[in-house]
Amino acid sequence: MSKVLFATLVLFGTLGCSVGPRYKQPNVSLPSQFTAPVSAGSTDTSAKAEPSDPEFWHSFHDQELTNLVERSLSANNDLRSALAHYDAAAALLRLSKFDKYPTVTASEDVGRQRLAANQAFGYPRNYRYSTSSINASWELDFYGRIRHNVEAQRQQLLASGNDLAAMQVAIVGELATTYIDLRGQQERLRVARENAANQERTVKLVEATFNAGRGTQFDTARARALYESTTSRIPALQSAIAIDEHRLAVLCGQSPDALVGELEVEKALPDLPESIDPGTPADLVRRRPDVNASEQRLHAATEQIGVNTADLFPRVNFGGLLGLMQYHSDTAFDGVSPTNLAGLSIDWSFLDRGRVKARIAASRSDGDAQLAQYQQAVLLALEDVENALVRYARSREQDAALRQAALDSKRAADLANVRYKEGATGLLDLLDAQRVQLQDEDAYAESHLESAADAVSLYKSLAGGWPQRQPQPVRSGKP
Repeated sequence: MSKVLFATLVLFGTLGCSVGPRYKQPNVSLPSQFTAPVSAGSTDTSAKAEPSDPEFWHSFHDQELTNLVERSLSANNDLRSALAHYDAAAALLRLSKFDKYPTVTASEDVGRQRLAANQAFGYPRNYRYSTSSINASWELDFYGRIRHNVEAQRQQLLASGNDLAAMQVAIVGELATTYIDLRGQQERLRVARENAANQERTVKLVEATFNAGRGTQFDTARARALYESTTSRIPALQSAIAIDEHRLAVLCGQSPDALVGELEVEKALPDLPESIDPGTPADLVRRRPDVNASEQRLHAATEQIGVNTADLFPRVNFGGLLGLMQYHSDTAFDGVSPTNLAGLSIDWSFLDRGRVKARIAASRSDGDAQLAQYQQAVLLALEDVENALVRYARSREQDAALRQAALDSKRAADLANVRYKEGATGLLDLLDAQRVQLQDEDAYAESHLESAADAVSLYKSLAGGWPQRQPQPVRSGKP
């Protein structure tokens, strides 16, 4: 008994210590600023992706886009799934915290037994018995195993929260990109239809000229070929529009055809911000939820090393029992007696240190892997922003040039039409001017679409689209 008490005193003397490494935030070398260019001639820096105002879609000044984003954030099924994973991580954290406290259970055992004659040894063969007890057990966390585990679960919960935020960024980014593509394809469809209408009038003019005795069938066929080539663009554009409408509905948690009637009304592309200030790389690393989630998993892996290291030391459990035992053969109260038990249990795997050390080595390797993943996440985030800045700046420059080209080619086509009617130019010049007009106007519409999509990509890389709200949770049996 004295040896047990001595061992207990020694263990209590070590109360509060914690084995295993302590987490330290890794140092990552970051540039002081991004090097990608800003849009040529742009000095407006009013459109910023600030963590305090992350809802970037408002900068496009499009109420339809805003409404769609609101729907997706509340009803998107991928977001609801991510929220369910977050709730599961929260439940596991609560579960791990209970290990800090005693576990108390109650039990009741009632039965009746008849012994064989050669088993009774002269005692009554029939008897009834019942046992009522309250059991308690408590692991004394001398070496921090439970504390390390609780902290690991807390970090996993934080990582799940950042996974949810990253999913919000991805969903809003995809929705905004799809909406912009929808409006861009509708603009391209408008351009194709307007050019087809102009070319159809040219065909009629050429046919009228031929019927009047001027021109040739070759001129008529050439004019009609250009018209038919332009009209052939329309089905592909209509298909792209329908696909975008279906995708937007699914992103909002609805059936693919749910938003067709609402979105088929053509609207212009949203306004584009003149410039977007990316802030500093240090701000980006603090703001990006995927980077934060990677760091929190690194922290959890570090805590797991402590959990496994604690297995090198004794695990001490305090147990107790209070109860009543009844054993009777005649009356219901025959043989009632109280029972109690209190004791310390020491489990020490000192003879199994090889397995324990193997688990520690495995957890250290996992920590090294998580560190490399965190460093890679930082580099990928920086690369993402640098690429997005380059694409947006260059697409704005291209957009400005193609806009002017579209205006000039339309002016040239209008003049060619007037000159052809007056007989000052030939049909070839008119058809060539109309062909160039279609190419330039379609190129400008597509470029403007790409510029808007590049703006969304830049906001997305800066972690825009992370609103301070959560989607509606899914409950079992309540889809």
